[in-house]
Amino acid sequence: MNTRDQKLEAFGRLLDIMDELREKCPWDAKQTNESLRTNTIEETYELCEAIIKNDDQEIKKELGDVLLHIVFYSKIGEEKSAYDIADVCNALCDKLIYRHPHVFGNDAAETAGQVEQSWEQLKLKEKGGNKTVLEGVPASLPSIAKAHRIQDKARNAGFDWEQKEDVWQKVNEEFNELQSEISQMNQDKMEAEFGDLFFSLINAARLYKVNPDNALERTNQKFIHRFNYIEQQAKLQGKDLKNMTLAEMDVLWEEAKLKS
Repeated sequence: MNTRDQKLEAFGRLLDIMDELREKCPWDAKQTNESLRTNTIEETYELCEAIIKNDDQEIKKELGDVLLHIVFYSKIGEEKSAYDIADVCNALCDKLIYRHPHVFGNDAAETAGQVEQSWEQLKLKEKGGNKTVLEGVPASLPSIAKAHRIQDKARNAGFDWEQKEDVWQKVNEEFNELQSEISQMNQDKMEAEFGDLFFSLINAARLYKVNPDNALERTNQKFIHRFNYIEQQAKLQGKDLKNMTLAEMDVLWEEAKLKS
C-alpha cells in the first residue's frame, strides 16, 4: 500500500489536474453546482452498486468518481471565494473531533449504540445544527432509506420498542388494516396502509439489524437473475415469453432457483 507521503502527493496531483481542467477544458470550465448535482447522484448510486457487488476494483473506480465531484465542488467554491478544499477538510475534521468526545475528549462510550446516541445529542447542541431530532434526515432520501434513518434517529432519542419481538404485533396489525382496506377497494386508504405496513417492516428489519435497502436489493438481483434465465431458456426453445403459459414459465423459474 501507499505511504502517507504518497497519498498526500496523489491528492495534490488531483488538485493540480482539477485546476488545469477548470482553466483549459470547455466542458469543465462551464460546470456549476447545479449542473453537477444530478451527475453526483448517479456516481453515488454507481458506487453503491459496486459495493453491493463487493467488487474492489469497481469500488476503487467509483470512489474516484465521487472524489472528483467533491474536489470539483470545492474548486467552484474557491472561485467564488466561499470555501476551498482545505476548508471542507478542516470543517469535517472539526466535526469528527467534536462528535467523538470518547476518542478526543474525556467521555466514555463502550458500544456503538452509545456512540450513536452521543452523536445525535451533540448534533442537536451544535450552533446552527439540527433543532429537532428528525430535522437532519434529508428530504430527498429514497423512501426506504429515509424510513430507516427516521426510525434510527427516533431510537437514539429513546423512542423504540422495549423488546424487538413486539414489533411483529405491529406488523400484523398493519397487515390486517391493509387487508380491510383492500376489501373496500379504497385506493387512497390502501396506499396509506401499504405505507404503514412497509414502515413497520422496515422497523422490524432495523430491530433485527438487517439493512432493508440491502435486503430488497438482494431480492431485486435474485429476481433479475432468475427472470433472465427464463427469458434465455425461452429463446433457446424458440418461444416468446408473451406466448408462454404461466405454468411453463414456473417450470423455468424453478430451474433457475436450483441453479442460483
